[in-house]
Amino acid sequence: MNRFPLWKNLLILAVVVLAALYTLPNFFGQSPAVQISALGSNPLDVGVEPQIEKALAAEGLTPTRSTLDAAGLRLRFADPDSQLKARDVIDHVLNPPGEPLHDVVALNLVANSPAWLTDIGALPMYLGLDLSGGVHFLLQVDQQAAIDKRLDGDASEIRAELQEKQIYYDGLSRTGDQLRVRFHDAATQGSAQQLLEASHHDMTLKAEGADLVLGLKPETVTAIQDQAVKQNILALRNRVNELGAKEPIIQQQGPDRIIVELPGVQDTAKAKDIIGRTATLEIHLVDEDHSGPASLTELPPPGDILVQERQGRPVFVHKTVVLSGDVITDAGAGFDSQTNRPTVNISMDAKGARVIRQVSRENLKKRMAILLIEKNKTEAISVATIQDELGARFQITGLQSPKEASDLALLLRAGALAAPMDFLEERTVGPSLGAENIARGFHSTWIGFAAITLFMTGYYLLFGFVSVVALAVNVLMLVGLLSLMQATLTLPGMAGIALTVGLALDANVLINERIREELRNGNSPGAAIHAGYDRAFGTILDSNVTTGIAGLALFAFGSGPVKGFAVVLVLGILTSMFSAVLVSRALVNLIYGRRRKIERLSIGM
Repeated sequence: MNRFPLWKNLLILAVVVLAALYTLPNFFGQSPAVQISALGSNPLDVGVEPQIEKALAAEGLTPTRSTLDAAGLRLRFADPDSQLKARDVIDHVLNPPGEPLHDVVALNLVANSPAWLTDIGALPMYLGLDLSGGVHFLLQVDQQAAIDKRLDGDASEIRAELQEKQIYYDGLSRTGDQLRVRFHDAATQGSAQQLLEASHHDMTLKAEGADLVLGLKPETVTAIQDQAVKQNILALRNRVNELGAKEPIIQQQGPDRIIVELPGVQDTAKAKDIIGRTATLEIHLVDEDHSGPASLTELPPPGDILVQERQGRPVFVHKTVVLSGDVITDAGAGFDSQTNRPTVNISMDAKGARVIRQVSRENLKKRMAILLIEKNKTEAISVATIQDELGARFQITGLQSPKEASDLALLLRAGALAAPMDFLEERTVGPSLGAENIARGFHSTWIGFAAITLFMTGYYLLFGFVSVVALAVNVLMLVGLLSLMQATLTLPGMAGIALTVGLALDANVLINERIREELRNGNSPGAAIHAGYDRAFGTILDSNVTTGIAGLALFAFGSGPVKGFAVVLVLGILTSMFSAVLVSRALVNLIYGRRRKIERLSIGM
């Protein structure tokens, strides 16, 4: 009656052992580190490590351990002060002032778990900024660039509309934040004004002689600037999600700044690279009327820009943007079926499909360039001859590696940034405040656990001790489960663990009191144990289900730390049910289940 079959005992033991195994990495802590990785998708130069070690030795800095892998070079240091000094030295060596950025140097925190635990997937929980720190970025959005981009797009639309309606104009130029369209006569100007007034409601139009001057309305400028920040926040959130960051904080600060906090991110160099890259795609037509420039210093003809192909060849392309990255609806990395080289497969919306179909039909046998525009750098990643009419799907070739294709697809899929951003502030939040919070949390937990142990063993005797053991197993399982899920533990999460301990203790109190009640009713000790666990189960289930519903509601409608609290709460309900009903019952069965006759129970009466 009070015996579990062997398989159930072994199952409980296996669960407890696995929980202990996956909890273990959390006791090894983290080391401050500096991570170096090549900009973009290029591999890190093999000669970088000796160069860095020599520079650090000259400053009296010695890393405790260095690791070189696909993510880059990680140098661990004994304390945050050495880490900060080393970062400055390394950044000065690899990225001298006045030269283009070559390598990304970022602060990091690296887990100290032994290799054998890492090999089986046993990794520590990520800790939030309020506990262990993480990466903090303050970014400023270049809102003037968003306005410039909008005006360039308006200029392209105006050209297309006038050509479609066969309204001839002498030229279109831009001065400041205004567009000026020149016409031959007032009649043509009047027709154009009537057309553009109907399609550009957010712009002001005024006639100056035979010219039309168009400018953005003040409310339009405000809306563009606000939308640029919001679109950048959305794109950053998508990028961070694809990086796998847990509980990121991405929010607007002021009219043009964005705060990005990535608690527990291990690959901060990758995060900085992905977050800071604009990775905007633009499609331009190659200027076929002018021969290829001899060098990158040659001045382009009026209306053209000079760009460089991947092979190093310069090429003139028309300044007019045929399409930009905001028409992209999906992007995925793949391989070309004929050459087996990496590609990015692009899908566009209806507007993009219509434009590319018309442009390709009108420019058959001419060349088209796909430009990848990042901050301070424009590169023609593909220059190809238009062989046939294009549609809503096309392929980007000319990529150097599958990793570059994957990174580019991630950026395009996450959404183009509406405007470039500058890093105003970058820091890794150190463990100073987090260490204090963790110390207080642990101290309160141990003090509370000691008080619970004294009360339970004093009031329920042996059954109280069993409840304490089950409670310890509950905490062990919860931490192991959170570690297995690679969750981020924050202060609200710690509150969820404390609440879970209370729920688990309440379940054990219900069981013990039920067993006492059965003994008072005259049942034998063995029957009291059996009936006590069986009859208390319904009450325990009801209370946990109602709490679980509240936790699911918090998860569904909450955000950020509230969601973290809800996750810990729901998982804690599952582990407390397991520990209170199965673990404590298994221990009681081992103590009393094999006795032929039980004289009395050590439960206090």
